[in-house]
Amino acid sequence: MKAIDIINIMNRWAPLYLIDSWDSTGFQIGDPNKDIKKILVSLDLDREAFEKAKKENIDMIITHHPLLFKPMAKITKEDYKGRLVYDLIKEDIVVYNAHSNLDLAIGGINDTLASLLNLRDIEVLEKVYEEKLYKIVVFVPRTHVEEVRNALGEAKAGWIGNYSHCTYNIDGIGTFMPREGTNPFIGSLNKLEKVEETRIETIVEKRNLNRVLNEMIKVHPYEEVAYDIYPLENTGAQYGYGRVGNIEEIPLNRFLDKIKKELRLDKLRVYGDIDRKIKRVALCGGSGSDFIKSAYYKGADLYLTGDIKYHDGQLAKELGLLLVDGNHFDTEKIILPVIKEKLLQNIEEYIDIILYEKSTAPFVIY
Repeated sequence: MKAIDIINIMNRWAPLYLIDSWDSTGFQIGDPNKDIKKILVSLDLDREAFEKAKKENIDMIITHHPLLFKPMAKITKEDYKGRLVYDLIKEDIVVYNAHSNLDLAIGGINDTLASLLNLRDIEVLEKVYEEKLYKIVVFVPRTHVEEVRNALGEAKAGWIGNYSHCTYNIDGIGTFMPREGTNPFIGSLNKLEKVEETRIETIVEKRNLNRVLNEMIKVHPYEEVAYDIYPLENTGAQYGYGRVGNIEEIPLNRFLDKIKKELRLDKLRVYGDIDRKIKRVALCGGSGSDFIKSAYYKGADLYLTGDIKYHDGQLAKELGLLLVDGNHFDTEKIILPVIKEKLLQNIEEYIDIILYEKSTAPFVIY
């Protein structure tokens, strides 16, 4: 496969329109047409990750944190990042990352963390984007109803929750008169034609609208396809930072033990009254101190995130919210095997995917 094929798989999962305004992420270095046989998946791209990639003859590195986050005035071997970029280009290694879009994406970092901790009735903690919905109505001769209906469903129209291929169908009579210069599937020039047709209605998200229309028109027999598009006020999929959900009420120490087990941690920093039970949990992988109040307003008993500062702990205490620091790296490293699995599910040919799980956090607990 080409690098661009891998990039497109990632972009379908974590769409570019979900990238936050402060962020700089995506396809950053390399040739989009390079043949890819080996991929390294890492949270960060530092010198150690590069050396691992070089040793393993890696063609492409996929990370969560962007290598090029702030603009570089120069690329020389005189500084750390300049040397790294220089060597990546020299070794012809493609670099791609998914950052805030992977935080927000369905099945991304926060959904993975919520799943590991067995949260249910999950909601977005801090909404950023809401998918706009449209209704498509198309009129199809009875002979082609199944073909058109299936094309709509396969192109992701009529996907509602865990259901797919949802449509509503009404039978009726369609009329038309072919004029000069037409080549009608049914009917004769200048003669009014009446045809038994089915009106198919379905719903589609904005990001899939053009693809659905193209696939529908491909299989529709008419020279001029009659269809309508209606914008809807219905709530589409919500995307945002963090998640909040419920668990069976348990003592705090038992839930903290579960966090340590799932994140493979020996220690956690906990702020607040530890002699209590919890049943509603908020979380945000990485650095989520900006959403402490959101966790409180969502009714959480406990909020798990990373990079907690002194005054963050004070704020949580004032709100009566338990605050747990699971470290930036450790609350995000969980996405690495998920990225590998997502790629393997969508790649038709064999590609070797290696996980690099070494932390680049500049500290140790001694």
